Amino acid sequence: MSIKENLGRLKQNIANTAIKAGKKPEDIILVMATKTVDTDRILEAIRAGGNIIGENKIQEALKKYQILKNENAKWHFIGHLQTNKVKDVLKFADMIHSVDRLSLVEKLDHRLQQEGRCMDILIQVNTSQEESKYGIAPDDAIALVKQTAKYDTLKIWGLMTIGLFTKDEVKIRKCFKVLKELYDNVTKEGVEKVQMKYLSMGMSGDYQIAIEEGANMVRIGTAIFGARNTPDAYYWPSEKTDADRCES
Repeated sequence: MSIKENLGRLKQNIANTAIKAGKKPEDIILVMATKTVDTDRILEAIRAGGNIIGENKIQEALKKYQILKNENAKWHFIGHLQTNKVKDVLKFADMIHSVDRLSLVEKLDHRLQQEGRCMDILIQVNTSQEESKYGIAPDDAIALVKQTAKYDTLKIWGLMTIGLFTKDEVKIRKCFKVLKELYDNVTKEGVEKVQMKYLSMGMSGDYQIAIEEGANMVRIGTAIFGARNTPDAYYWPSEKTDADRCES
């Protein structure tokens, strides 16, 4: 099937799932995960109605952005963000999904102050609590939200997680339930300058479960563009580097 046909079928599946879950289809935001996808195919998807590009690797995103920056699309950064890449991510991103530690918050704030602007962000939570996964621990998430809210350059719009990579639906669903509970708790806290608007969770293999558990933003690639030659482990590393561990 063509990208246009894939996108149309995906949107219908999202709508059907949303309705069954008692939600409005138009309230579910689709972020096209475009890792390894060339710009011609991304352009085809944009012209077929996809309007948010989600990239995982800074250098890859910058190259694509130079070609596609004048197209009618928003750019979200959805991968792990190292502090030494902050300057570069701000060259293209409209939203960053993966803010997960205070050192990154401080680096973003410092750079944004220099540039005299703000950035929309989501706080990434490691709901599977795997050592190899990025994201703040669930028990520490609300504290990070409150700390981050003190920085005027960063606008928190919600939370993000990556579900457990397994075929066990019960375990996947548990990850999403954890994030939804945190989302609700942050909302109840009423933290000043924090708006719990987006719950970013769910990818090609589990987006329907995510929507059932409260997601209103899903990050989907293979269901639109087909299988990738590069394994997901390249974009979601199975192990953190020593530098990442020190930074966390």
